[in-house]
Amino acid sequence: MPHLAGVADDLCLIRSMFTENNNHPFALNMLQTGKTFNGRPAMGSWIGYALGTENQDLPCYIVLRDPGGYNTSGKMVWSCGWLPAVYQGTEFSSSGSPVLHLNPSRQVTCESQQRSRRFLQRLNQGHLDSHPGETELEARIQNFELAARMQLSASQVLDLSRETAATRHRYGLDNPATAGYGTRCLMARRLVESGVRFVQVFPPLDPSFQPWDNHSNLKNDLSKICGYVDQPSAALISDLKERGLLENVIVMWTGEFGRLPITEGANGRDHNRHAFSTLMAGGGFKAGHIHGATDEFGYKSVENRVSVPDLHATILHQLGIDHTKLTFVHSGRPERLTDPEVTGARVVSELLS
Repeated sequence: MPHLAGVADDLCLIRSMFTENNNHPFALNMLQTGKTFNGRPAMGSWIGYALGTENQDLPCYIVLRDPGGYNTSGKMVWSCGWLPAVYQGTEFSSSGSPVLHLNPSRQVTCESQQRSRRFLQRLNQGHLDSHPGETELEARIQNFELAARMQLSASQVLDLSRETAATRHRYGLDNPATAGYGTRCLMARRLVESGVRFVQVFPPLDPSFQPWDNHSNLKNDLSKICGYVDQPSAALISDLKERGLLENVIVMWTGEFGRLPITEGANGRDHNRHAFSTLMAGGGFKAGHIHGATDEFGYKSVENRVSVPDLHATILHQLGIDHTKLTFVHSGRPERLTDPEVTGARVVSELLS
């Protein structure tokens, strides 16, 4: 990846990650929610719950996926679980209108729209007051009101025509191979600039194979998917740095597990939960740093090992959140993203500058 190599001095490479399960859905749940099973809040929802939003006109947690489909866990990986529904990840489209039916009718003036919003706010508040404690109702009302505010804000924030031709070229928007992922990376930068707390960008899909799951035809398919993401990923990091944003924004680039160091009969590699790599950048993570190592075969992380809950704890720490105190009581149990009493999660200070 020549473009990412060009920003290597800004990256923190963790080579000693490990996780709990070799199966895609379970490992994805672990990466997103801290546990292998369904129904728990994603990290983006936890962060929204802890910090709220800096922009009242946009959701605190936005998801940018490939329009070609979902990963193996679908929408579960950005669920708010049993947290209040307002912290659910909100899916934005990277083509056309970011949200369906977002733009108001041309016959509706701004003034009449404002009057309608104020009237509906009074009705909604009265209805909510008569149903105390119903968080789903409260979240639904808040989401409808947010949608009304988004009609102006989201369209402006995600209008990439406001970017220079040089910036669009930098992200690869003029190349069919990189345009899709590049668009989502550029949208992510604009959303972060606008105060969105957590933006989740999914990699491109390919109809001819499962990206990053190369059980066969490894050489050709892996080279192809690397070509999709190399330029846009590097552009995001360098663009954030030039704008003075990287020191306050954490960029994480990772999968849910690694691959075996041996090939299979179809010239591919099977899943490996014992070792994988994660790239971090910005947000106080050490730049130009390599952390940890595997054994000589590349099968198992053996030096300065980092678990998924360790990584979660470290990210929360850099956002000013004590992972041991970020708690939500569910069914009588104080729940945490990292569940440190069970997982032993710790802040990995060696990763931090």
